[in-house]
Amino acid sequence: MTDGRSRPAPRPPEGTPPPAELARQARAVLADAVRIARWAAADRDPGAGHLAAHTQERASAALDLTAEQVRASWDRARLAGLVELHGGTVRPGWRLQAWDRDDSAVLRGWVALFDAWSLVHPAPDDVAPATVAEVVEAVPQVLSLLQLSAGPVTAPALLDLLQQRVAELHEERCEVPEVPYGPEGAEASGTAVPADEGMEAAPDTTDAPDVSDATGAPEASAEALLPPLLDWALEGLAAVGALTLGKGQATLTPLGNWAVWVKLEQICVAAQSPAGNIEQHAQDMLRGCARLTPGPARAEYRAWLAARTVGSAITELLAVARGEDALLRGLAFEALRVVGAPAEPSVRAVVNDTSLRPYALLWLAEYEGADPDDAADVLTREEATWLWVDTAAAVADHGETDLLVRHLESAVQGTVPALLREVRAIGHPRTVQVLVALAAAHPDPALAKAVRRAAFQVHTGGA
Repeated sequence: MTDGRSRPAPRPPEGTPPPAELARQARAVLADAVRIARWAAADRDPGAGHLAAHTQERASAALDLTAEQVRASWDRARLAGLVELHGGTVRPGWRLQAWDRDDSAVLRGWVALFDAWSLVHPAPDDVAPATVAEVVEAVPQVLSLLQLSAGPVTAPALLDLLQQRVAELHEERCEVPEVPYGPEGAEASGTAVPADEGMEAAPDTTDAPDVSDATGAPEASAEALLPPLLDWALEGLAAVGALTLGKGQATLTPLGNWAVWVKLEQICVAAQSPAGNIEQHAQDMLRGCARLTPGPARAEYRAWLAARTVGSAITELLAVARGEDALLRGLAFEALRVVGAPAEPSVRAVVNDTSLRPYALLWLAEYEGADPDDAADVLTREEATWLWVDTAAAVADHGETDLLVRHLESAVQGTVPALLREVRAIGHPRTVQVLVALAAAHPDPALAKAVRRAAFQVHTGGA
């Protein structure tokens, strides 16, 4: 199914602590979030899903935290994937279950919090959402400067970069300053306007109120808002453990430095992915990833997803999953595992689709915290048999013959006759092709004969 080749793993910058130390720091940042997540998972209070007032009081008493600390820790737990809300019920996320033993799960949880820094530290209410969005979009440039500097950077230098990046965003969107109505505005813009047209266009402002905010003060320009918004962004990044703030300067923490490096590597993957997978439609991308081992394949999925809106990516992946290629069906759900929570509603919506049901049930079981090795327990015997045939079809189409023989050992049935009976009963559209391929590949003549007979019976509609 894969040729085993993969790209060498890039090395983090010199001086970056080892993963175990980074995970220790991440656990420290999220310590209170883990405490409240474990409390909520054990408490099983339906109201905990939305952290109702009575739940906050009980959590505050049980964990010896203030109400404000409870709310903040709960938000962090949700953003880091430590808890998951299913309707009004709280369930422990898989990261919480792996928290004490899996450093990579801890670091992924912290990166999820890092990505959500603007939610952890909400923007001022009196600033237009569009202006806030521009600053959020410009922050990666600020972080890149901090990472390249490998030390403290002064606030004026960061502000200068922020202003430049916001100006670039305006230019990219072709935002042109509005020209005032009338001859004076036309003269300033170099456009000739007849005097009578200009007079008609000029609004009567004699009784017009001044443009102001709710307090009557003139509305602040976007340029004037950038210094306080820079402060807000730096405080938000410090709140998630990515920065330390000094007097008029900011410095990346080891965690923050590592996270920025990871993000830059992802951008490089997106720009230079093997065989140009990032630019392909889902079907071609998945086909290109089929030869990669799981780690590099997941990196490709992340890069491909980063270049698209989440909704369109999910729709495209599920469209491929509905196709005839069983290998791409399995890979599509692997890519949906990288999508995570945003894919849950769409995956639940296909549970009643016969061809997708086993994949969707396994995806949901793992999403809800089941160990991947135990997730198959959610499948009925018929669903497990359908999945076995579908996987055998993928192996027959794309794998080696010895893989197909070994796949026989993974069937839930204890004997070949039992497997053949149940395979004939489930009605998978690829049953005949799978049995013919298995008969051709198997070295045991007697078994191969029995499999061929089963294939003939399915083909002719016999029992």
